[in-house]
Order: sequence, then structure tokens, then C-alpha cells
Amino acid sequence: MTSPPERTGPLDPTDCRAWLFDLDGVLTRTADLHAAAWKSAFDGFLAARTSPAPGTPSSGFDPVEDYLRYVDGRPRTDGVRTFLASRGITLPEGEADDPPTAQTVMGVANAKNTLFQELLETGRVAVYDGAVELVRLLKARGVPVAVVSASENTPAVLRAAGIAGLFDACVDGTVVKERRLAGKPAPDSYLEAAAMLGIDPALAAIVEDAQAGVEAGRSGHFGLVVGVDHTGQADALRSHGADLVVGDLGELLPGFLGPAGGTGRALT
Repeated sequence: MTSPPERTGPLDPTDCRAWLFDLDGVLTRTADLHAAAWKSAFDGFLAARTSPAPGTPSSGFDPVEDYLRYVDGRPRTDGVRTFLASRGITLPEGEADDPPTAQTVMGVANAKNTLFQELLETGRVAVYDGAVELVRLLKARGVPVAVVSASENTPAVLRAAGIAGLFDACVDGTVVKERRLAGKPAPDSYLEAAAMLGIDPALAAIVEDAQAGVEAGRSGHFGLVVGVDHTGQADALRSHGADLVVGDLGELLPGFLGPAGGTGRALT
């Protein structure tokens, strides 16, 4: 995919012609489910290894530090490779239908997906109210919105959260695989979503909670890269490319609504 030209500087949020949102940890409160599924999959894999190489670190998966550093925002198989590389482990790729017990990249990835789907079935997925309110406001003003996620479970998560009908475009893990897009931190998935909406990336905003995601926004030369910090990683988000970091997307609403709930600046 051809890289877009360098941008001149971050846009004001009200000047963005389209908004592209990550899913887990931005729109939905599913990051904890993903972290729990990753921990079970990786810890199970590490426990099953009978003869690790001498001196190989074998500590289990930390659902906070390791999640943010190695798997958050990445395609599932990239997350497997990246985390295991941190433990000095390289696996054969395997096949797409490898069982969850297989000692392959695909086997570990399938184990994680099975565990996540089991957790997803336990109940309705909660959303971040400020994020959904922002999406609804943008839609009401005619600004196109897309969801961009490395997860192949994106449609199921959107349905479970009750927000499947809000988005004008969706680039999820299935689209990434079918169109052979590079995963985050490469910007390809966000550039694909911008192309679906017919919007120049330099005029669009992306919203991410993952370091790999904000890095994708910056390398894709998007007009505004918004980081959402729910885990105390504001500095890391900025260092990886976020122009603006908020604790809740509801913090952006007053800028659109203006003083005392007025109309604010027009979005064109």
C-alpha cells in the first residue's frame, strides 16, 4: 500500500472529516476479556513445554504489562510471535485449523480465540459511554465513522455491545487477512478504512488505546491521532504518536457542543 504524504500538523477535532475508532478498549470494555484469554492461552502453552532451551525465561503472561507491550492492537498471530519472542521462543507457523493444543503459532492463536469466545458468551459486552456518545454525535452531523480492529471477532463484539449499526465501514481481522494488509503498527488497516469512506487520511482522525495503534496513525499521516488512556500509559501513547491523550472520549464532547451545550463548531 502506497504511503500517504507527510501531514502538516494535527487537526482540531472539529475539523476532522471522518473518525476511525479502534474497538477493544476504545468503544467496548473487552480489553480485559482479551487479556484474560491471552493469559490462559500463553500460560497453558508455557506450562505444557517439556524441554525449553537452557536459560530461556519461562515466566507467565502478565495481563497488564505483557498485554500492552506485545499483543494489544496486533493481529492475533503477530501477538503470539511477539510475546513468545520476548521469552526466547520461536514456533513453526502451523496451519489455520491447528487444534488449540498444537505447539504452533496457529495453535496458540486458536487457543486464545476459543478462550475469548467462551468469555464473550458469558454476558453482554459493556461500552464506553463517552465513546458511543461521540460516535452518535458525529453520525448526527453527517461525519462518517469506521471501526478498525485486528480482531476477527469484531462483528460479534459489536452485536453483543448493541452498536453494530453505528458504523459506515468496518476493517476487522477478517478483512486484514483477506486483503493481505499488514497489521498494526503498520497503518494499512486504517488506510483501508479511510479509502472505504473516501476520505484523505490527512483529513481524518483515528482513536486508539494501543501503542501499536497510535504508531499506525502517525505512520499513516492521519490528521489527528487520539490516544485513550485507561491504564496509565499516557506518556507511552504520546511517545508512540498520539497528538492528544484523553482518559475518556467524553472529554471531547464539549468542544463539539460549545458552551452550555450549544452547537459548537460546525463539522463539514
